[in-house]
Amino acid sequence: MAEAGEAVAGPPSPPPSLLLGRGRALGELGGGTQASQRLLAYSDALLSIIATVMILPVAHTKIHPDQKLNESVQQLLATRIAVYLMTFLIVTVAWAAHVRLFQVIELIDDVLALLNLACMMLITFLPYTFSLMASFPDVPFGIFMFSSCTVIIGFVQAVIVMYGFHHPYLLNHQIQVSENQAFYKYHILKIIVRGPTLSFFAAIFSFFFIPMSYVFLGLIIFFPHIRHVTKWFTSKTTGREEELPLESFTFYLNEPLSKERVEAFTDGVYAIVATLLILDICEDNVPDAKLVREKYHGHLINALSEYGPNFLAYFGSFVTVGLLWFVHHSLFLHVTKTTRLMGLLNNLSLAFIGGLPLAYQLTSKYAEKSHNETEAIQVSCVTIFFGSIFQFGIWTAALFYERETLHPYARYGGKEHAFMFAKLALYPCVSLFAFFLTCVLSELSATIFHIMQIAIPFAFLVLRILVRVALMTIKHIASLSRPRENVFEEEEACLSPPETLS
Repeated sequence: MAEAGEAVAGPPSPPPSLLLGRGRALGELGGGTQASQRLLAYSDALLSIIATVMILPVAHTKIHPDQKLNESVQQLLATRIAVYLMTFLIVTVAWAAHVRLFQVIELIDDVLALLNLACMMLITFLPYTFSLMASFPDVPFGIFMFSSCTVIIGFVQAVIVMYGFHHPYLLNHQIQVSENQAFYKYHILKIIVRGPTLSFFAAIFSFFFIPMSYVFLGLIIFFPHIRHVTKWFTSKTTGREEELPLESFTFYLNEPLSKERVEAFTDGVYAIVATLLILDICEDNVPDAKLVREKYHGHLINALSEYGPNFLAYFGSFVTVGLLWFVHHSLFLHVTKTTRLMGLLNNLSLAFIGGLPLAYQLTSKYAEKSHNETEAIQVSCVTIFFGSIFQFGIWTAALFYERETLHPYARYGGKEHAFMFAKLALYPCVSLFAFFLTCVLSELSATIFHIMQIAIPFAFLVLRILVRVALMTIKHIASLSRPRENVFEEEEACLSPPETLS
């Protein structure tokens, strides 16, 4: 036995690699329990893919070459684009609910992993139901299938919540030790089932009043924000705030999505959009072997020369996607926390970024001189404008709460503020300029438009130089306008340390 005062050697502490959550050892949690990082990465990748491929039925809309594109937009594309934007944003709502769910549930076991896979399987089926909705907007069965899938997805996520709270060691540590677990369970369930409940009503109304079904589906997107604004207005008018448990942690209850998962989902959307562009090239721009032998006498290069405008459209579109991602990356380098409004604006931006394959299809299909070429360029300009202007909106929303959302050097007066402002304003200005050029110059071709797209990276470099020169000029003018006495005082202050040493 150890003598009094001697330290009794306890069991060795597990290495950091075997610690999960708040210092809990892997051996204490039972077989199969693990951290959720890889499951979340897989889910984010899958959800970003599903949201993005929604554009395929729209991008592959059959339009006869002799048919006026403006008439086609009114008759074919307008409805499909509207349905695409709605379903894309509904998928982002499902993704946001998934993020909130796994903010509460910190660890997973085999049962939770399988339940999450079931949820993902249903989500992967959504593009098919969207295709039915886009192809048959007046037939109720497509809306019913889409709404039913979202209801079942919500049911599976609710089962995950119930299972997690039934096994508290899977929960976030702060919830696990809380005396108000019932409050947290009710709160996360309310977030999870809100969208499926509205989808349930959309499914019911689809059989006798389809417009009301679309209203309920639209409410899935905007109801949380409407409710937030209503609560804010009520608190301002009555002066009473919502009562929460004393130990409630605001990150899981009131604050929006984690910055890391917003970045992961966004990167996935941009990557899939870029991939869809090359898939179209591989599918539509490989000449038939028999045609090469008979028409081009076996000269493959001559056969490929006919696809030159398509390759130019691909490179121009890829540069646009890549640079818009670069702008988003630069923006979120300065962001420390995303607010609810920033999350909504980011989703709206991604919805239009997801429409860039449609813009590519139109400008490559009508690359030759035709009455449809101008309209195709205008559709591309509008898509790029909204994708980029919502990025600018994210920056503007961040500036309203800059002390919480931005690094100091990106706030007003920071060394990166002016350049970030110019970088975010570049694409909205260029896309508007190109759109107005199509209204003034009827001879503006798709070739010139794509060359403008490819030249944008050089504009970024020139922009940085111009901003630096402008800041130096402003600083120089400000220094000249100050009294000379202040300049002498600054010079004496700069010289005082060495004089003190001497």
